Amino acid sequence: MLKEFREFAVKGNVVDMAVGIIIGGAFGTIVKSLVDDVVMPPIGLGLGGLDFSQLHIVLKAGKDGATEFANLAAAKEAGAVTLNWGNFVNNVLTFLIVAFSVFMLVKSLNAAKKKFAPEEEPEPDTKDCPECFMSIPVKATRCGHCTSQLEA
Repeated sequence: MLKEFREFAVKGNVVDMAVGIIIGGAFGTIVKSLVDDVVMPPIGLGLGGLDFSQLHIVLKAGKDGATEFANLAAAKEAGAVTLNWGNFVNNVLTFLIVAFSVFMLVKSLNAAKKKFAPEEEPEPDTKDCPECFMSIPVKATRCGHCTSQLEA
């Protein structure tokens, strides 16, 4: 069983998948920083200085009964139950940027594959009869036009 696992683990597809997951995780971190640190601050500034990561709705008051908090950390510290919709917006934007980036990557890889990969010609499905030169199916053993017997 250990031998079978080792054979499975060192196959090219498994290693390629592992590398893809590691690079994808790193790429996700970069995109999260892009959204949180580059995209959302100007949007928040344009909307009157909002920090989307701090936007929340208090669902249940904190231990002291307070329902208004300066920021999300204060609400959590007070034991309030919050709906963190600002973080959700950030995560949706992160997902959209990652999805669009992956789409563009796959699209460019497919275009490169078409450009550099040799085109394979499909197998012919017809041949010419040696007697009458009419086009007949490759699998035919007798010509449908002149009825001559064909070689296999």
